[in-house]
Amino acid sequence: MGGFTHYLIQRLLAALVTLIGVATIVFILMRLLPGDPARIIAGLLASPEEVERIRVQLGLDKPLPVQYVLFMGRLFVGDLGISARTNQPVLMEVAARLPNTLKLALVSTALASVFGVTAGVLAATRRYSLFDYIASFGSLIGISMPVYWLGLLLIIVFAVKLHWLPAAGADKPTSIIMPSLTLALFSVALVARMTRASMLEVLNQDYIRTARAKGLRERTVIFRHALQNAFIPVLTVIGLQFGALLGGAVLTESVFGWPGIGLLMVDSIFARDYPVVQGIVLVFSALFILVNLIVDILYAYIDPRIHYG
Repeated sequence: MGGFTHYLIQRLLAALVTLIGVATIVFILMRLLPGDPARIIAGLLASPEEVERIRVQLGLDKPLPVQYVLFMGRLFVGDLGISARTNQPVLMEVAARLPNTLKLALVSTALASVFGVTAGVLAATRRYSLFDYIASFGSLIGISMPVYWLGLLLIIVFAVKLHWLPAAGADKPTSIIMPSLTLALFSVALVARMTRASMLEVLNQDYIRTARAKGLRERTVIFRHALQNAFIPVLTVIGLQFGALLGGAVLTESVFGWPGIGLLMVDSIFARDYPVVQGIVLVFSALFILVNLIVDILYAYIDPRIHYG
């Protein structure tokens, strides 16, 4: 068995254990919430028979250990359960909304990567210049600004006042502009700061001075020699931020009415739809683990010194 194959098997086993832990925590937390979910789903005017029917449908009439065993058994065969609100399979509910969330997260990550890396490189190569101070101050603002507040601010300016962009929904191609900018701003700040710090460390290395002494163009020195060697920690931040953007999409989708699984999760929490909430959390966790695995594999392609032997 090759070194990479052995490493991949180890990571997949670790991912499985992590998902089991996440599923267990979600199962326990959902059962600790106050109130009767069957009564909330049925409504205050529902008959006791209707409430009991929903309780049986959700499996809440069984002891907690039995509920947990049944839940984990269905999970291992890919069955996330049936939605208590729509009576549709949770997998279908999530699959219908997941492309919108992935689209939003991918566009936001692309924006954060392009603008963050560019700002970080320029700040590092112009250390202590006016641009460096502006970039550092802008990064501080981006990290400190709440996502929901920025989203509401963009809606007021570009939708209500200027009428340039739609305030909510995903009916138009321009509908993704404000949600993606809202999500990307925080990540731009982090990527820019990490790129700047990593570039400053690399630019002081001897091989950079040697490359300049050979008469190479400054652009070649910066992008081919410096940025390539400084990109490993930047790639880590980008990968982690993609996972964070999936989670951050819950607030952003609620503010902009974006029809993704984040908005579905909020609606399901208020409706106490156990199966849907559990399924969405597990999907988020699986995607986050998958992104981390892909980032680890990309390390070897960016830096040939890294190998999985």
